[in-house]
Amino acid sequence: MFAIKSRGLRIMIWILAAVVAAALAGFVALQIAIARNGPAVLDTVDWITASDAETRQLETVRFGAHPAQKLVVLHHREVKAHSALPVLVFQHGGSWKDGDPEDYGFVGRSLAPHGFVTVMAGYRLGPEGRFPAMLEDGAAALAWIRKNIAQHGGNPDHIVLMGHSAGAYNVAMLALDHSWLKHQSVPPETVRGVIGLAGPYDFFPFDSDSTRATFGQFADPQATQPVNFVGGHAPPFLLIHGEQDTTVKPRNSRALATRLEAAGIEVRLLTFSDMDHTAPLLQLASPWRRKGEVHEVIRQFIANPQTSVPVQAQTR
Repeated sequence: MFAIKSRGLRIMIWILAAVVAAALAGFVALQIAIARNGPAVLDTVDWITASDAETRQLETVRFGAHPAQKLVVLHHREVKAHSALPVLVFQHGGSWKDGDPEDYGFVGRSLAPHGFVTVMAGYRLGPEGRFPAMLEDGAAALAWIRKNIAQHGGNPDHIVLMGHSAGAYNVAMLALDHSWLKHQSVPPETVRGVIGLAGPYDFFPFDSDSTRATFGQFADPQATQPVNFVGGHAPPFLLIHGEQDTTVKPRNSRALATRLEAAGIEVRLLTFSDMDHTAPLLQLASPWRRKGEVHEVIRQFIANPQTSVPVQAQTR
């Protein structure tokens, strides 16, 4: 009897060890996948865990000849042409050298159910994407969106820009330095609001490989900094940053918020004591968006960018 019990115990231990080994292998595989392409993994997790994922419709269009010059349009299947819904245009991060808008479908899926047409906008990267290429592409993308988004149910007169990290830099510059939109005959008032997630807005002198590679060759480095273009007409801004962000220091958002407030431009700054660089973006993906805090404030801002809320230095 003892031998039978002992044998059964050994079998249970082997089974438990096999389960633990499989879990560890799965964890290691997940970490490798995240390291190689974190947004794509996040997008897959969102697709699997979001109960309403199947209710979205996807279309990819080109606004230029370069492979990176593409737009991913997501909206609810029930949305009809000329529905005149508010439009969110999102630009991804990746240090201006990595990223693909098709890996960020979770941004669109998280917001489309709330009555928005969402567009993930790509731009040239790496050596081909050196300043000011990302701004040229951003303006060209907006020109296409303004001309065509009504056919996808969007309102071309209600466009809000949002970006994470490098993408936050891109959209801030487009809204503050009007020359890029004017080159594409896009009126500056087309941009009704800007949402910046963990963005760099005041980072000269360039002290990282990515900033030196992207901006170091430009003759006038001060002309690359969003804080230097605050003034005159600018839309309301919502700036979100984690205090634990060591990739893009939160002082960037504070510096831009201070300049905007001094110029009389509506701005809301939200900082989170427990968030790192990726956390604000993570809040838009399932299952993390169930917390609702960041997701809710972003939804409210897209619907009504006229925030009328002063700068807030700390949230939690």
